[in-house]
Amino acid sequence: MRQEIDRILPLVQKPGRYAGGELNCILKDPDQVKMRIAFCFPDVYEVGMSHLGMKILYGLFNQSPDIWCERVFAPWPDMQEQMERHSIPLFTLESRDAVGQFDWICFTLQYELSFTNILNMLRLAGLPIRAEDREDLWPLVICGGPCACNPEPLCDFVDAFILGEGEEVNMEVADLYLKHKEMGSSKQEFLKAAAQIPGVYVPSLYDVAYHEDGTIRAVMPLDGAPDKVTKRIVQDMSSTYYPDKFVVPYIEVVHDRAMTEIFRGCIRGCRFCQAGFIYRPVREKSAQVIGEQSRALCESTGYDEISLTSLSTSDYSQLQELLPDLLQWSEEQKVNLSLPSLRVDNFSSELLEQLNKVRKSGLTFAPEAGTQRLRDAINKNVSEEEIMRTCRIAFEGGHTSVKLYFMLSLPTETLDDVAGIAELGQRIVDLYYRNPNKPKGKGVQVTISCAVFVPKPFTPFQWEPQDTIDVVKEKQKHLVSSLTTRKINCNWHDAETSFLEAVFARGDRRLGKVMEAALDKGCIFDSWEEFFNFDKWMEAFEACGIDPAFYANRRRSFDEVLPWDHLDYGVDKSFLIREVKKAYESQTTPHCRLQCSGCGANRLKGGPCF
Repeated sequence: MRQEIDRILPLVQKPGRYAGGELNCILKDPDQVKMRIAFCFPDVYEVGMSHLGMKILYGLFNQSPDIWCERVFAPWPDMQEQMERHSIPLFTLESRDAVGQFDWICFTLQYELSFTNILNMLRLAGLPIRAEDREDLWPLVICGGPCACNPEPLCDFVDAFILGEGEEVNMEVADLYLKHKEMGSSKQEFLKAAAQIPGVYVPSLYDVAYHEDGTIRAVMPLDGAPDKVTKRIVQDMSSTYYPDKFVVPYIEVVHDRAMTEIFRGCIRGCRFCQAGFIYRPVREKSAQVIGEQSRALCESTGYDEISLTSLSTSDYSQLQELLPDLLQWSEEQKVNLSLPSLRVDNFSSELLEQLNKVRKSGLTFAPEAGTQRLRDAINKNVSEEEIMRTCRIAFEGGHTSVKLYFMLSLPTETLDDVAGIAELGQRIVDLYYRNPNKPKGKGVQVTISCAVFVPKPFTPFQWEPQDTIDVVKEKQKHLVSSLTTRKINCNWHDAETSFLEAVFARGDRRLGKVMEAALDKGCIFDSWEEFFNFDKWMEAFEACGIDPAFYANRRRSFDEVLPWDHLDYGVDKSFLIREVKKAYESQTTPHCRLQCSGCGANRLKGGPCF
């Protein structure tokens, strides 16, 4: 098959997506390992190779002499056409062996619009896409990642889900699998045993019953499966595994740089933000460990840029101790230092001065809403005074561009709140021109980027409806009509893709047949504008007798059984209800370092978060 692959590579765009052999990729003798894992990212190579979680688990699995983990990415349609024409099944980059030969086929679930790519990749591997039709112990299909917090739409296709952080639990499940493989156990025997490992959810061991109105009546565990499955976390970030090498791609990828994770979780509690809740509690790495890992990665990869990654980098408590050390060696080695995810309420002239030592580029902040009332409702805990102060610091420091992230159609939003986005942008433009030290001959550019609110599981807004597509489009038009200057560039997310995202974010098992129907109609790469076909999706829903608005546009009562209620991500439902009720009153909750709000996540650490 290797020669056949070589023959078709000149016939496709970017053959580097499929060539393999990159610097730091890991090659092993298949006869010398006991278990082979095909780690699949259900999107194109350039996106998947930018994903930090895949880099971590790739290195972790391959540390074991018994395991060989290889990478797989969704083939672009031109490559899929050639593979089907020449009867080439889906293959891994390292060995180019067929994915169907592997023990585990693992998928990372980063966004809902990649779900049909998972089904398509299983078909390209020559495997039945439904879990019940794959009867042998291997290959097993195992999924993890943030979208696993509501795995129900994928339950028909996946054998097991890993909930939460995978560094420890994945190796526990792998050890169990090797024992059962040696014993000659059946697939069902292994899955029953795996379900006893905390953090492992086996959907075939749960039955779901529904009321006549379509809501869930009960989720019932079978064969000794736990009533609730609790996510796993890593307790000590400084001592847990982190790779000292990344695979370096031959072609440019989305985030083509080294990345060092500095902490997990978020102290803020923005009520729309799923990541801010499902990654709780906050756990930080030491500044020393971050420095050592950053240098090792730059030395092993040759990258000239390193990014400090987290949900809110400027909330790292040791940032002032970390930056001087990083800046010293990064300046010496001509390495750029990137600090994404900065907060306006703790951005300072001192921080800007340090950032400008390595690179001066546009700054990005996320006010999320245009009025103070709505910022309070979503618990952004950022005032307009802080936004203007931050922009003033940036302009006085020589910056001439600012990018601002907002969300449209947030709960309680009015058209006045929408117009407030444009009005805030105008005040920032005016602020720039009042700066007596602005660069001569240079104008300001304020970019407003508006996502569409999607209600997500395990957030205070998980019960809230999403605005209909027509209402979203009305608000987008109102925003554009509210702009009064060409100094503001405005862009927004597509309403139809956001609607579909909301359907699957809060969906249940009945959506599996819709995904199959959509795949049969050619729906793949749905997160790519050139491939997304809303009409085909609506045809699939209609053919299956399912109304997507039931999932996206319906307000849910607090006593309704939600599809993910049998999963525990550490945050108490009672806390989420308190928070959404405070949102209705535009009341804020202090962040975690100021006052514990009693979310419940500290029980995962066995003590206080701070």
